Amino acid sequence: MVDKLLREFSAIFGDYGKKHIFFSPGRVNLIGEHIDYNGGNVFPCAINLGTYGVVREREDNKCRLYSLNITKYGMKEFPINNIQKNSNDGWSAYEKGVVKIFSDNGFKFSRGFDLLIYGNIPNGAGLSSSASVELLTAVILKELNNLDIDMIEMIKLSQKAENLYVGVQSGIMDQFAIGMGKKNHAILLNCNTLNYQYAPFLSDNISIVVGNTNKKRGLADSKYNERRISCEEALKIFQDNGVKINNLCDLSMEEFNNIKTLLKDNTLLKKATHAVSENERTRKAVINLENGDFDSFGKLMNESHLSLKNDYEVTGIELDTMVNLAWNTEGVVGSRMTGAGFGGCTVSLVKNDFVENFKQSVGGNYLKKIGRTPEFYVITVGDGTRKLGVY
Repeated sequence: MVDKLLREFSAIFGDYGKKHIFFSPGRVNLIGEHIDYNGGNVFPCAINLGTYGVVREREDNKCRLYSLNITKYGMKEFPINNIQKNSNDGWSAYEKGVVKIFSDNGFKFSRGFDLLIYGNIPNGAGLSSSASVELLTAVILKELNNLDIDMIEMIKLSQKAENLYVGVQSGIMDQFAIGMGKKNHAILLNCNTLNYQYAPFLSDNISIVVGNTNKKRGLADSKYNERRISCEEALKIFQDNGVKINNLCDLSMEEFNNIKTLLKDNTLLKKATHAVSENERTRKAVINLENGDFDSFGKLMNESHLSLKNDYEVTGIELDTMVNLAWNTEGVVGSRMTGAGFGGCTVSLVKNDFVENFKQSVGGNYLKKIGRTPEFYVITVGDGTRKLGVY
């Protein structure tokens, strides 16, 4: 891969000078869905699929970007010290946004750069290619300009770039998992406080398989907002009745069961039930991994999907079909939807000896039932965004 990217870089930008190579992973959330905005914990990990960047400093202040994934749009250019947002940004908005946010926060750049980008994260799979590119750009800026900034601050600025420059109101989980990823470890993260801990994901017998339903998530944004509002309404009802909490996930399941009769609206009850129960499942999942108990972890994944289906109502026929097929396939330890829902991906734990059968069986039956060919990616848990070397 490195040799190929170096040859491509030289063909596009010229063969001279030192070339730095970086890698920024994608991420998958193992459990803890739709609770980040309710004060709960998420449990993502960085993966071995991601974005490569080959970069060389320039003598002027110009930045030139070229993506091997989107060659039809050609080269993108902009001055590093005078970022102006425009309608022609296209895919380069993520890189430009990070440069601008760094600049707006007082970081100075003496020279521009040439950057070749190649990503092997499948398009639209929900494995967070945008945050991968943002952290790639952040680490490149730090490295080339010897900036005094740590990874947590780069994560915050990358999220700000997506929110303010790109215009997508994402949470911080994606950037955090990608920047702070650790090989063979998942991350228990509270997205409000940014308190986190690593939990080992070590098994010689189990693989993580991501299944892409190839269903676009067209309703995700509006439905996401509806569910977020329901959770906010439930929280307010509790607070107005004297329950001293700042977020729904401040409640244990036992505490919630004692006060849930305050929620007279069944929609509010169901959404709040998911938030509190999912947070408890996530806490238990960490303990399961620390004990190497993948069977119990898998059961929590199954329970998570049922809660997302029945209480939070964010799955849909494609995700439910793929998960149900997984549950009925030999060698599957657990399976659930991952991400926003209404399409996108599932994540399954599958015993190694059954991975190929899993892909053939689930893939073939999904095609028969849905009429769409799915894709599967066997992933490993890897380190966060980093420099690979200088050539």
